[in-house]
Amino acid sequence: MQPEQEQIARRAVACKGWRWMSGMLALPSEGIISTPVRLTEESDWPHDVGLRLPDLTDPATMGCLLALVREAWGTAIIVSYSYDDGLWETMWEGATCGGWCGRGDTEAAALVTALESAP
Repeated sequence: MQPEQEQIARRAVACKGWRWMSGMLALPSEGIISTPVRLTEESDWPHDVGLRLPDLTDPATMGCLLALVREAWGTAIIVSYSYDDGLWETMWEGATCGGWCGRGDTEAAALVTALESAP
C-alpha cells in the first residue's frame, strides 16, 4: 500500500461513522504477517480485523465507503471529479456548487473527508 493510501485508510477507520462491512477487502497493516481478507457474512472475520486497513483501491470497499458516507450524512451523496481544479468532490443531494461535504486528490480521499465531516 502506498503511504498516501495508508494515511487515508487510517483516517477512514478513525472516523466515528466507520465500521467494517461485508464485501470490504481488509489488508494487513504493518507488522502483521497475514494476507488480505475479503469480509463476507458467511465466513468468520479474522480476529485481527481491528488491526487491518481497508483497501481503498478495491471497488467493493469503495462502494461500502460510499454507503457509510451516505448513512452518516443521512442523504444521497454525489461523487464527481472537477476538471476545473483537478479534485474529487462529494456533495449532498440538492447542494449547489460549493456545497461540498468532502474534497480530495482522489475519490477515496474525498469520501473519507466527507465521512470525517459528517454531522
